[in-house]
Amino acid sequence: MADVSVIGAGLAGSEAAWQLAKRGFSVRLYEMKPEKMSPAHTSPLFSELVCSNSLRGDGLTNAVGLLKEELRRLDSLMMMSAEKHRVPAGGALAVDREAFARTITDAIRSHPNIQVVEGEVTDFPEGEVIVATGPLTSDGLIPAIARACGQADFLHFFDAAAPLIAADSVDMTKAWFGSRYGKGTADYINCPMDREQYDAFVTELAAAKEAPVHGFEDAGVFEGCMPVEVMARRGRGTLRYGPLKPVGLRNPDTGESYHAVVQLRRDNDEGSVYNLVGFQTHLTFPEQRRVFGMIPALANAEYLRYGKMHRNTFLNGPALLDRYYRLREEPRITFAGQITGVEGYVESCASGMLAALELARRLQGLPALDFPRTTAIGALALYVSGGAASGDFQPMNVNFGIIEKLDERVRGKQERYMKVSQRALEALEPIIERERAGI
Repeated sequence: MADVSVIGAGLAGSEAAWQLAKRGFSVRLYEMKPEKMSPAHTSPLFSELVCSNSLRGDGLTNAVGLLKEELRRLDSLMMMSAEKHRVPAGGALAVDREAFARTITDAIRSHPNIQVVEGEVTDFPEGEVIVATGPLTSDGLIPAIARACGQADFLHFFDAAAPLIAADSVDMTKAWFGSRYGKGTADYINCPMDREQYDAFVTELAAAKEAPVHGFEDAGVFEGCMPVEVMARRGRGTLRYGPLKPVGLRNPDTGESYHAVVQLRRDNDEGSVYNLVGFQTHLTFPEQRRVFGMIPALANAEYLRYGKMHRNTFLNGPALLDRYYRLREEPRITFAGQITGVEGYVESCASGMLAALELARRLQGLPALDFPRTTAIGALALYVSGGAASGDFQPMNVNFGIIEKLDERVRGKQERYMKVSQRALEALEPIIERERAGI
């Protein structure tokens, strides 16, 4: 079968390469690591998780939970690895990030139809290409993308990663294990603050020194991954209604409730590393130690990785891409992952899945699958190619707002979302049957 080039071995690129190789295509997978690393990456492994080890909610009343179930049914490599290496996280799907990435890397490198080519790519190879270079696309490739798109400027926003700390450095005399907002099992470390401690923390956080990031403005921060210091500047109560929300979090030993609670989520299977939930930041490293040390249970925390901020680059999808993530002006070039304007690990994987399945169908002379807007995977692609009604295209996590509404009126949000998910999975069944039958 025809050769296909995939540029980038992140979640989107790895999924795309795997799906194409499974269907008998010869795939050249280009990856610049470890020869060259982006500002956010530290591991030579493919599908490295940077911002968090969580793939978010895992239930069908959650849009990302629906998207994950669709990916499971489509035989996703990412979902296979995630299920194999999941760690306790209540109602969320979180993974041991190193084991997760290693499983995907080993699967890719051992597949006979995939040739891994290491080194930076500065121009597109001949033939069909899937560009999955992520939100930190290298400067060497950006001119080629700009030429293909017919525009010199990319839209961009800034993204931030949360710190990781050693579990044994948390003062458990001032913290306790519990669930997240009363849901699931006791998988989180809860670090409480009273009103006085919280007020002092917010004051220092809002005024703390930030690391220099060229072009950074609060207004340009993506709302779904907003730095904690930006939230602090938006009002004293913002954090209490966001990541420090204390609702349902009572100390099981004393029954006491608190003004605010910082939660830590397990980051590896051994439980030796924890992630500060919602604490994406670009404060300087000394300021992170000082200000986060004001949280009583973290006064002597050992930081295994500090939070950091980096530029994310994405295309103006509605102007450039079709529902298959193909470049309208040069359809041999398909994009996938966060460079398309999808946001999130699961969404990146989903775009790589759809791009690969539709490309395989075209190369086989088969009709497109055309995932409908009633499915999460289809709705995401149609959002990217259709954009926001206002015309101001911004990165988007999957959500029920972009999925086609039900024809019937259903009272109760959870019941309504469950019906949307059930309809999506029913719509997916004949698509999977067509794909398996090759018709």
